[in-house]
Amino acid sequence: MAGHSKFKNIMHRKGAQDKKRAGLFAKLGKEIMVAAKMGGPDPDSNSRLRLAIATAKSQSMPKDNIERAIKKGAGGDEADTLEEIRYEGYGPGGIAVIVDVLTDNRNRSAADIRAIFNKAGGSMGESGSVAFMFDRVGEILLPTEVGDNDTVFEAALEAGAEDVSSSEDGHEIICQPDDLHAVAGELETKFGDLKGCKLAWKPQNLVPVDEDKVESLFKFLDALDDNDDVQNVTANFDVADDVMEKLAG
Repeated sequence: MAGHSKFKNIMHRKGAQDKKRAGLFAKLGKEIMVAAKMGGPDPDSNSRLRLAIATAKSQSMPKDNIERAIKKGAGGDEADTLEEIRYEGYGPGGIAVIVDVLTDNRNRSAADIRAIFNKAGGSMGESGSVAFMFDRVGEILLPTEVGDNDTVFEAALEAGAEDVSSSEDGHEIICQPDDLHAVAGELETKFGDLKGCKLAWKPQNLVPVDEDKVESLFKFLDALDDNDDVQNVTANFDVADDVMEKLAG
């Protein structure tokens, strides 16, 4: 189980459960509100909003929720109070972690995130303390059933992607951040609804996690993900398949 893959990462590791949580839609709604506030309510002229809507749709967020979030953002008020913050640090097993937050209270978020790190035996770092270990990329997820590896690989490269990884969980397409909307649009036209579409942090290298640290690592990642202000959690961990099988059993 590798932390760099969104199929394997915290947000998708609990995908079936998260889709049932109102909290997931609230987080997606926050991003839509901020995008609409910053660039206007028209997705055709607002690339960040286009991506936010695509991500929300990929997580089965109802159309009414999306439209309501756009209106809130365009109207100001609630969106005015939201601030984007990135926290960085080290978690159990020495893994590097990036936590992207949208909050209406910077002090509360900082205290909450620091407490989660401390409780897990980790440590918060300064801005930039671990970000240099990651690359900023565009990431698109497609379901397995849309096509075989070769078909998806050829279509993704033709659309402008840089890399494709396929597994039993699905297809993960990586592209330059500025190309995300164009690549996602072409793949959606060809294959239908996307499973995911967003800007992401991709670790340059992975850190193996010892078996005795895995359970505490996942509790730590879950605690971050369950925080209402946290939008995304990315970590550079790698857990051996046999260890994952033991945990699942």
